[in-house]
Amino acid sequence: MERVTPLAIAVLACLFERPMHPYEMYQLLLERKDDRLLKVRPGSLYHAVDRLAERELIVAVGTEREGNRPERTTYAVTDSGRAALSDTLRTLLAEPTTEYPQFTLALSESHNLPGPEVATLVRTRIALLEKDLDEMRVIDAMAADRHVPRLFSVGLDYTLALREAELTWLRAFVDDIESGRLPWLDSILTERQDHR
Repeated sequence: MERVTPLAIAVLACLFERPMHPYEMYQLLLERKDDRLLKVRPGSLYHAVDRLAERELIVAVGTEREGNRPERTTYAVTDSGRAALSDTLRTLLAEPTTEYPQFTLALSESHNLPGPEVATLVRTRIALLEKDLDEMRVIDAMAADRHVPRLFSVGLDYTLALREAELTWLRAFVDDIESGRLPWLDSILTERQDHR
């Protein structure tokens, strides 16, 4: 069965709940904070809806107009759309894939900058990630207050765990640079020159 993109997964998942128009899907994804999991923009969402309709994974089931607003087409998921979503989720859940995050590349090449500068830059990143983590904890608490079943927030739980682990690693990395436990390129090169 054919796989679908992350945004298409979100569209199909919305339509699993009930038929809706693209703007309603967009609002729902933002309300649920799914924009923390994938890039959600109105233009790309409408494009994903068009591609899913072309592939007959969703189908238009009605059109409505409110006042002077443009017509809104409501879509529903088809049986092949349900199968595509299920197959994609099965694959993504079971099979790890190599992802290429830019930050990992930046870490790998950070030796090209002075160690103190890298420590300062990573401290800036840590502060931003801590702020983001605090916001995620608020969202998590709001879900708990609203008695949202945990099943619907496992993505947030996972993201929280990853963020906490990332912050722990980054703090240790900065500490290793600043304490000298991680010799930086300039000190390694100086040491090599001294041994000549």
